[in-house]
Amino acid sequence: MSRDLASMMADEPVPHPAINAAIKATPYQWRDPAGIPVRSWVYGHMLLRGSLTVVVAPGATGKTALTIGTAMALATGRNLLGPKVWGGPKRVWLWNLEDAGEEMARGLQAAAIHWRIEPEDVGNRLYVDSGMDGAELKTAHETKDGTRINAPVVGALLTQLREQQIDVLIVDPFVSSHSVNENDNRAIDLVAKQWARLASQAGCAVVLVHHARKLAGGEVSAEAARGASALIAAARSVPTLNRMSDDEAAKFGIEGEERRRFFRVYDDKNNRAPPSDKSDWYRLHSVSLGNGPDGGDSLPVVVPWSPPDAFDGVTVGCLRRVQAALADGTYRQDHQSKRWAGEAVADVLGMNIEKAGDKARIKTLLSTWIRNGALAVVMKPDERRKEKAFLVVGEWVDQEFAPPRKGGAEQGGAVPH
Repeated sequence: MSRDLASMMADEPVPHPAINAAIKATPYQWRDPAGIPVRSWVYGHMLLRGSLTVVVAPGATGKTALTIGTAMALATGRNLLGPKVWGGPKRVWLWNLEDAGEEMARGLQAAAIHWRIEPEDVGNRLYVDSGMDGAELKTAHETKDGTRINAPVVGALLTQLREQQIDVLIVDPFVSSHSVNENDNRAIDLVAKQWARLASQAGCAVVLVHHARKLAGGEVSAEAARGASALIAAARSVPTLNRMSDDEAAKFGIEGEERRRFFRVYDDKNNRAPPSDKSDWYRLHSVSLGNGPDGGDSLPVVVPWSPPDAFDGVTVGCLRRVQAALADGTYRQDHQSKRWAGEAVADVLGMNIEKAGDKARIKTLLSTWIRNGALAVVMKPDERRKEKAFLVVGEWVDQEFAPPRKGGAEQGGAVPH
């Protein structure tokens, strides 16, 4: 035996009879797919019973109003915000660690006013606690020996979750639910996995609301979560909140400060449901409580919102008139040219190309009609004998116009026949 081989064998672990008996490769037993239990979704395809969800949002986006709306939807069993509440009303525990209970009450009652929710619609299914009112929640802390889980607190949580049969626990914000270094991956991994374990043991969905780091206007994604990445790694779903950008506002025709009322939610890490190809949009609607002069306190309530469809009100007759206007082939494709084809569209539809929203809508219409063949792009010399792209009629339409479905013009739109 060579010296190298002998050295390698000497480094092999020493077998232990008890451990050898415990660690065995398990042959897979083939199963009938129809007999496998369906996943226990609680709310849309975002909250799953026994799993951890982390919501990542920048400040002043509308996250508190969103968690309140979600809690009200779950407690009533009504699909208030769009996602489906599976299996009827749920028992929800909303634990806010940075707002006082009275402020939470304002938000909850504003939502109730908007959605016309009565006490009997909620029953005894909604639980609310506030860290500002003394209901602190510290699941872990640092010691001289390292990070330690606060076992008594976690044990009490588990007892309450089971006794009250809580379906969804929402903790806002995550950073206030522990006393460890949020940038320490080992510490945060220990805390996050304890939350995931708690969800599994209690058979409920746990939602941790977390701050995004400062991005100077950049896109909030799962990777933009503040602190250690271990938190995101432990979550099964990571919905992210983003304010409406200036470009999006221009595209949708939202002007001025009104843009700040809109935000979108996208599940940036959902490995248990098909990926979404779009965000869910929401608007912050102001509701007065009627608790004082001039309506009293006014609170934001989250309501679903859909971006305007560029093809709303556009008929086959509109397209036919656009084609007629472009038939002489003198209109350019470039929106910066003096004779842009969008001018013809604006004239037909009574739009103003000086308005950002109208201009963005016209661009969408033209690009769709080009893809569908109703319009075509041809290269030819302009008045200076330089090759430029012009728009001409592709195939004349002669059937009823059908607006495109979500997902692209290829699924609908002005298809020439």
